[in-house]
Amino acid sequence: MNALSAIGMIALGSMGAASFYVPFKKVKVWSWESYWLTQGIAAWILAPWISALLTVPEGTLLTILSEAPTSSKWLAILFGALWGVGGLTFGLSIRHLGIAMGQSIALGFCAAFGTLIPPIVAGENLLQSTSGLLMILGVGVCIAGIAIIGYAGALKSKGLSEEERKAAIKEFALKKGLIIAFFAGVMSAAFSYGFEVGKPIDAIAIKHGTNPLFQSNPTLIFILTGGFATNFIYCLYLNIKNKSYKEYFSVPAQTLLNNLFFTFLAGVLWFLQFHFYGMGKSQLPASIAPFAWSILMALNIAFGNIWGIALNEWKGAGQKTMAILITGIIVLILSTFVVNLS
Repeated sequence: MNALSAIGMIALGSMGAASFYVPFKKVKVWSWESYWLTQGIAAWILAPWISALLTVPEGTLLTILSEAPTSSKWLAILFGALWGVGGLTFGLSIRHLGIAMGQSIALGFCAAFGTLIPPIVAGENLLQSTSGLLMILGVGVCIAGIAIIGYAGALKSKGLSEEERKAAIKEFALKKGLIIAFFAGVMSAAFSYGFEVGKPIDAIAIKHGTNPLFQSNPTLIFILTGGFATNFIYCLYLNIKNKSYKEYFSVPAQTLLNNLFFTFLAGVLWFLQFHFYGMGKSQLPASIAPFAWSILMALNIAFGNIWGIALNEWKGAGQKTMAILITGIIVLILSTFVVNLS
């Protein structure tokens, strides 16, 4: 399989990731913490277990998990927990900036930190190899695309009245959203480290006959367990503080089923990004596999902005602003093809 086919798999995951927030618009009555927690049950508990059971040889999953090195499992859970903090603030950044701008800023920082830090921590000198230089170049192009989209967002914000901003994004708050998005991006990069420390688990899965395409699925169980833990604690805190825990039981049965359907759909869409990411990364040439994280983030941003346009988050923006936005999306997509230079 060539690099473009592998990138195509990652792109499928990106479509899911960029779309996962859309079903929330169909949720009724529930507060943010209520629907965020239920989608987390689907995305971070049910989906990884079901996916692993379906993609490893029958009857081997528990054996793989028990034989995996204890240190790898706990480190994967730790980085998952750190990512969970980023996941929480990522959701908040979208609340305050919208799907388009919120994803652009948060995922931009996530791309940079998640791509560059693992090889640096491993002791690699990125300036002494072609693949390392290409990695830096690719991240640089990705960041340039993000900066262009961020500039488009600033122009849009400047050109709209407060009422128009609220109409497009109900809880729009530029300064608050930017701070949250930066923190979300830095912490969300921990997911990339979880994949790195989970490589010994991948090796055990392959030893037991797992197709290399699905080798990372058992690792996802540990990463997402850590992520669910931090999200569960925070959402439960908000449920108690805001007394929103009553929402789970006070809505009519039809509304409850509606909310469960759309939050679980959101969770499945979210999970698909890392299911297909693991598949695509496993097929990338070794020299460019470290760039896979930046590819995922760039495509997430591109698809997220396309959704933003479709959902009228850029309604009222002038032609100049839209031209800048589209330019930024194109630059982001082009950054994913830098890897083929090697």
